[in-house]
Amino acid sequence: MQQIRHEPVAPTRTQRLAAGAAIDAHRHDDHQIVYAGRGVLSVTTGAGSWVAPGTRAIWVPAGVVHAHQAHGELALHLVGLPAGENPLGLDEPTVLAVGPLLRELIVAYTRAPGDESPERARMRAVLLDQLRASPQQPLHLPTPGAPLLQRVCALLRDDPADGRTLAELGRAVGASDRTLSRLFRSDLGMTFPQWRSQLRLHHALVLLAENTPVTAVAHRCGWSSASAFIDVFRRTFGHTPGAHPTRERAG
Repeated sequence: MQQIRHEPVAPTRTQRLAAGAAIDAHRHDDHQIVYAGRGVLSVTTGAGSWVAPGTRAIWVPAGVVHAHQAHGELALHLVGLPAGENPLGLDEPTVLAVGPLLRELIVAYTRAPGDESPERARMRAVLLDQLRASPQQPLHLPTPGAPLLQRVCALLRDDPADGRTLAELGRAVGASDRTLSRLFRSDLGMTFPQWRSQLRLHHALVLLAENTPVTAVAHRCGWSSASAFIDVFRRTFGHTPGAHPTRERAG
């Protein structure tokens, strides 16, 4: 059984991770904001996984056991906040939109963690104000608890391009589509098409971080065409996959 590290203080720092590197399961007594200025970051807990490109950050509440995975070379920016300071009022991991100002604040704040100057205190106050105004994003891929759903979801995780209907997947695991549809709603809080779409977007972000061409990403993730993929991606992230920010500017 894997031992879960307990790190009481959530660090504020910048950290580089090689492509494919991971930070094993651990927990903090503090809250933490996790942002990838370069590459794509995924955070996994017992409740599922969250994925964040350069236009998103992940809020990890105090006490939540979580692990990090780097997709592409990762510039990881970590901001720790005391458990009593929760500007978002969130008690579960959440993906947040990161606009240009919040991005620059996070990057600047995590590059000088030992600085206790009045200027840094003002920067922190503005950063927290920007966080409070950040829209929450539905980029959570919940982990199923029901054994039947676990089998269905495993099939799709193995091949996100699998285009079988719920009825066809049901026959593969010995369940009716009606039963599976009910389980998706009761166990995961979303419909089967919603879950599969989230899975495909998560997989697409990982492939883009690995510099996979957009047309190949569309094919490997199950979209009927590159244009269909680009349309879904733009509506979800606000930009096209070709403009996907995976590299952090030097400075």
